[in-house]
Amino acid sequence: MSDRLNEDSLADLPENIRRPAYDRRAVTTGIVHLGIGAFHRAHQAVYTDDVLALDPRWGIVAASLRSPDTFDALAPQDGLYTLSVRSQAGEALRIIGSIGRVIVAPRATDDLLDAMADPRTKIVTLTVTEKGYCHDPATGTLNEAHPDIVHDLAYLRTPRSAPGFIVEALRRRRRAGVPPFTVLTCDNLPSNGRTVKRVLTRFAELIDPDLGRFVESEVSCPSTMVDRIVPATSDQDRQRIGEALHVEDAWPVVTEPFTQWVIEDRFPQGRPAWEKAGAEFVADVEPYEHMKLRLLNGSHSTLAYLGYLAGYETVADTMADPAFVRLIEGLMDEEVTPTLHMPPGADLASYKRALIERFKNPALKHRTWQIAMDGSQKLPQRLLGTVRDRLRDGASIARLSLGVAAWMRYVTGIDEKGAAIDVRDPMAARLRELADEAGGGAERLAHALFGIREIFGDDLPSDPRFTQPVTAHLAWLYEKGARRTVAEFGGA
Repeated sequence: MSDRLNEDSLADLPENIRRPAYDRRAVTTGIVHLGIGAFHRAHQAVYTDDVLALDPRWGIVAASLRSPDTFDALAPQDGLYTLSVRSQAGEALRIIGSIGRVIVAPRATDDLLDAMADPRTKIVTLTVTEKGYCHDPATGTLNEAHPDIVHDLAYLRTPRSAPGFIVEALRRRRRAGVPPFTVLTCDNLPSNGRTVKRVLTRFAELIDPDLGRFVESEVSCPSTMVDRIVPATSDQDRQRIGEALHVEDAWPVVTEPFTQWVIEDRFPQGRPAWEKAGAEFVADVEPYEHMKLRLLNGSHSTLAYLGYLAGYETVADTMADPAFVRLIEGLMDEEVTPTLHMPPGADLASYKRALIERFKNPALKHRTWQIAMDGSQKLPQRLLGTVRDRLRDGASIARLSLGVAAWMRYVTGIDEKGAAIDVRDPMAARLRELADEAGGGAERLAHALFGIREIFGDDLPSDPRFTQPVTAHLAWLYEKGARRTVAEFGGA
């Protein structure tokens, strides 16, 4: 297949392939996005694509802060790519055109800063994952010792981190008399808008107290809740989609039919009409955020660690085991739901039923190993916040503590058959060192990992209502293995 997806090949695509419903030549940049990964391209970029026909001022310039891979794939395609929506009913393909340009930040730092400082840019969105905020997950504050933060404070004009780019662009806009853009985080952080505001304000304070006060008082950081399952694209996906298009797409994205975006409506410089594409604008996102983080993400992480250890490659494979279904249903109903306080009209029962069906979707090859990445950054918001609420109420954490124990077993880097686990985590080396020093015993390993304050804080390691069940479950995992542990646990 010699032809490539691009502007020239759009007109020749098969008639059943949906194309952008607007003239891309008329689109101007209103959004700069940091973290051009698969999730953004399956979520926010799609909502934006839906509304560009109504208002062409909201095109996206997307930046990778690290790898050039997405640029290398999309630049020859004029920013175009295929969205594949897969379910048991089949596959629907659509070409997304909302990303006009991709920048690789380490190669073109000035280009990215210029785009962010441009008065036409009204919003900077982010999907840089939890670790991209250079913060302490246990406290939500800036990690001032993070190597990228240390660098960015010393070299303001050549930042590496998302906070460094944002604050330097805001500093330039302020100096030029240009109003600040809205910062819209779409990552799984607790109270994500307030968290990013706290991180940015502290970073700015360290540069100049006046700049810190400006960021605190003038920069809007609405909170959001985003929800869509987006597995990593496989070579088989590329082959299948290329055959359907009759041209090559170097990096399509594959996702599920379900999508949700809940946003606090605080955009001083204006925003796209995302509500016309299905986004929900609310006064307070926090209840929805807790619902998603604790029900979807907490269950996903629990499935990932236990499923991987049990030998299941994907979430759907894991959920084909009835014992895992019972475990997750019990986790949702008995331990997570009592901690949620939803507004009137929210249908938690329907949301949970939909989650079980989404997890079972065999058309999505969502690997347990992929979800298990960066657990040190995810654990505090996905499981430990729920743990704290349950302990405060004197309630059981039987299933929650099993998820934590499974993470401990996973990060040792050795699976149940003695083979190596490719643990991808900012703390991977430290976790492996602690595991090696502990020598494989459940009690010694748990004690060592409880000592990581950035994950567990100061409260949980000193509370036997938390440490005892986690340690007991970890002993089960070593003695019986994950599959038998879940089967005997019985969801009880």
